[in-house]
Amino acid sequence: MTAASERLDVPQRLEVAGLTRAFGGRAVVCDVSLQVAAGQVMCLLGPSGCGKSTTLRMIAGVETPDQGRILIDGQEVFGPGVNLPPEARGVGLMFQDFALFPHLTVAGNVAFGLVGDKAAKMRRVDELLEKVNLSGFGVMHPHELSGGEQQRVALARALAPRPRVMLMDEPFSGLDNRLRDGIRDATLEVLKAEGAAVLLVTHEPEEAMRMADEIALMRDGRIVQRGAPYNVYNTPVDRAAAAFFSDINVIRGTSRGALTETPFGAFLTPGHADGGEVDIVIRPQHLKIDFDRAGRGPNPTVPEGTPARGVVQRARYLGHASLVEFRMEFDGSILTASVPGVFLPKAETPLWLMIRRDRCYVFPAS
Repeated sequence: MTAASERLDVPQRLEVAGLTRAFGGRAVVCDVSLQVAAGQVMCLLGPSGCGKSTTLRMIAGVETPDQGRILIDGQEVFGPGVNLPPEARGVGLMFQDFALFPHLTVAGNVAFGLVGDKAAKMRRVDELLEKVNLSGFGVMHPHELSGGEQQRVALARALAPRPRVMLMDEPFSGLDNRLRDGIRDATLEVLKAEGAAVLLVTHEPEEAMRMADEIALMRDGRIVQRGAPYNVYNTPVDRAAAAFFSDINVIRGTSRGALTETPFGAFLTPGHADGGEVDIVIRPQHLKIDFDRAGRGPNPTVPEGTPARGVVQRARYLGHASLVEFRMEFDGSILTASVPGVFLPKAETPLWLMIRRDRCYVFPAS
């Protein structure tokens, strides 16, 4: 790993090594290791059932690992002969269900986990309510608040005891899409200001890209790729990793002599077995329609590579872009292009297409 969080000069607030858990003989989490520094946000990203929530619960102490180690600020909270209870680990928890106490006021909810004299507790409550933009809401009850306001109360309550590690399991999934982005941004600002190490579980790539300093992509109980959002998105480890972040086009071919023939000419495919099938993956936004060449045929001198002709099957407008499906004349395969703005050509319209080869990925055929 080369992620910034693993540099030796960066103190790790949360360290997990070799975490494993099985249920009924089926491995749910397999040898998961990660590190999160103070003030850093790491997202465990993956589909439902991949083991990310179980990993979070083991770190929290509400689920017992079969093996592995968990350290917080260098102190082992789980390991051989050690298993501290949740309340002794210095972690804050936020889940999909905000779980606010309906009989307590907002201030009472935020103060619930605090110790000390009343004046000190109320100073901390007032400080946090101001940070989450809920000053003056302390006397209200949860049922009087919107979903976004309840989420901010839950955040303030989790942060009140100044946890060293903040664990968040799909905390924004119950919010209306129109509110979600603003709430996520405000939450991120508060978390950074508090300096806790944050581990966020989500199944939404956009949320992970928006919030994370580092993403750990999980599949079948394992972390399959880890790094900064830009790197994980732009250098996927395999076809499934690329497809998890966006729609993809797949051009399948056979590697012969380190070359694979495609509708767009020969691709270099070194390192793949001669005669073996490969998948050339490209995202729809990198499949380009060559409007200048429409009706004039290919120009073999262009630096982008060989153009290929496709016939429009259908086009849909999505508000910010148009998706256009093509049947390629080369082999009858279907490819999809994303075109900014409104572009709705009629079915059976022939058009020339180009691809950005620097945005293509070559993997063994899956």
